[in-house]
Amino acid sequence: MSDKFGPLPDSDSLWDTAACGLLLTTTAGSIVRVNTTFCGWVGFSQDELLGRRFQELLSMGGRIFHQTHWAPLLQMQGSVAEVKLDLVHKSGHSIPMMLNALRRQHLEGIFHELAIFVAEDRNRYERELLAARKLAEERLLQQLEAQQALSVAQNRLRLAHADAEIRATFAEQMVGIVSHDLRNPLTAIKMAAGLLECNEGDEKRIRLLGHINQSADRAQRLIADLLDFTQARVGRGIVVKPQVIDLHAVVASCVEELAIAFPQRVLSHQHDGQGPCVADGDRLYQAIGNLVANAMTYGDTDGIVAITSTVETDRLLITVHNRGAPIPPRLLGNLFEPMIRGTNGGDDVRSVGLGLFIVREIARAHQGDVRVVSTLEAGTTFTINLPQAPA
Repeated sequence: MSDKFGPLPDSDSLWDTAACGLLLTTTAGSIVRVNTTFCGWVGFSQDELLGRRFQELLSMGGRIFHQTHWAPLLQMQGSVAEVKLDLVHKSGHSIPMMLNALRRQHLEGIFHELAIFVAEDRNRYERELLAARKLAEERLLQQLEAQQALSVAQNRLRLAHADAEIRATFAEQMVGIVSHDLRNPLTAIKMAAGLLECNEGDEKRIRLLGHINQSADRAQRLIADLLDFTQARVGRGIVVKPQVIDLHAVVASCVEELAIAFPQRVLSHQHDGQGPCVADGDRLYQAIGNLVANAMTYGDTDGIVAITSTVETDRLLITVHNRGAPIPPRLLGNLFEPMIRGTNGGDDVRSVGLGLFIVREIARAHQGDVRVVSTLEAGTTFTINLPQAPA
């Protein structure tokens, strides 16, 4: 072997310059042999270490561990592997080291053979690993706390939403009950006013009776809207009773009546296609009235309100158009929701904002919809689009 590779270092040289620290101690820990590698690590010469007890080189914690664990284990099982201890350098600073030890019988007696490795890199890696683990645990704890807080917030939100729904349903039911109960006294007022109008009287009394009738009519329309609102939101939706009607005749009759209700305004009606179709004429009458009332409220006071009715093969179209300021874009998205009103109507013509909502619900009850287009140049056009059913 030596001939092939040339002269090899002797055992003493291998011992002295090994890549690890090597020590031989008595069972009491006295150092009887040590290599220069270990001496270089701890800063002591061989002469300073020979005869000195190994445990004297350990930190205080290392000495306690040596006495309570190292020595008993080495005596019982004959070896100790990968034990990390801090050794104290001659200058006083600690050096983390990894130790392996073997208890062996020699001719001269029992000795402890130690192989020692500097563990600074491993110690640094372990510290980084512990720091990373601690950070991960802290992040996990933060995430769990955030999830718990989110869960609590979601539960509170669900409870608040459920409570709000209960309150809203109760309020809507109360609106329906009160609206229904108001019908009878208003009917009595209308009947009494009608009887008084039949009798001759002075002009002032007749004028006052006219105001009473107008106010009662407005109150009855409001009650009808509130009842429809309650039916749409709390009940099964607005009820329609489709039957064969002449759409053009229904729209013409409605326009004629509205012209009497708004004598200062001009209404026009255009129609296209054959009139017979299947729909609820009374509900369409109501929807057209709401759209025209909206046009009267928010359109130009001197402009024409144009109503068109169209019967096609597969659908019915009713449009109401007026000139005037366009609907603000911020209102378009929620225009057909309840309690939404425009911003340029006078106080004397304002309602509770149910008219367009009821128009939408009437269209939906016919399996149709309603749309609106509003620009400064073209004006505002509402279109009711209903599917055509066989007549």
